[in-house]
Amino acid sequence: MTIFVYDKSFEGLLTLVFEAYARRRFPDLLMAEEEPFPLFYDEAVIVYTDEEKADRVWKGLEKRLSRMALSTVTAVWLSEIPQTDLLLFRYIRKVIDSPCSIELNFGDVEVMEISKIWKKVMNERLRVIQFLRFQKTADGVFFAAVKPLYNVLPLTLSHLRDRFADQQWLLYDVKRQYGYYYDLKKVDEVRFTDKETHLFSGKLDETIMDDEEKQFQVLWKTYFSSIVIHERINPKRHRQYMPVRFWDYMPEKF
Repeated sequence: MTIFVYDKSFEGLLTLVFEAYARRRFPDLLMAEEEPFPLFYDEAVIVYTDEEKADRVWKGLEKRLSRMALSTVTAVWLSEIPQTDLLLFRYIRKVIDSPCSIELNFGDVEVMEISKIWKKVMNERLRVIQFLRFQKTADGVFFAAVKPLYNVLPLTLSHLRDRFADQQWLLYDVKRQYGYYYDLKKVDEVRFTDKETHLFSGKLDETIMDDEEKQFQVLWKTYFSSIVIHERINPKRHRQYMPVRFWDYMPEKF
């Protein structure tokens, strides 16, 4: 068994592809340095991320894959599902070695699995966009917290920039403890050393809330309640279309 050890970054995975072809050795298992090794293995290769090598691999993929397939690779990486990196490595290897395009060859095990994971990730992206709720802070920034199954925040940015181009906003992933801040010009990734309560709960404290935000939340709850047809309440269907994991971050459910 050959093990490749790397930093578990996407650039690291692309560097790993480069090193595997350079060494003519291909991994059976991909691991991070801090992970315990299996009891028996033949060789462990440590790969250090190299942006130049990663860029060369990516440019090679751009020549062999459509834009849709490239975005699929990125989305699958963001799934963070265990062993997805090894799946992507095998997929990329097939892309490189095949004399013709494999991206629509759904009879292939790796291609089919990539397609399934992509669908899950994109469905979660859509749910985040649907159930995102912004709260206005006293300094005029709109804050929204989410806790998605997959790391889909990067996939929502183009939509949010178009939809809320005239507002400053901060979108925060409670699970992964990072977010994106839009200052009316550009979007920057942000992380916080000192975390306020709202970065855990997703709810703004009234001391940092805009004066009118509480009133808007009351109006929103009133509207939400008024459109309910009580005779047709179906809790099971409600949870199906509005997953419970989003409720903690939605004012109408506070």
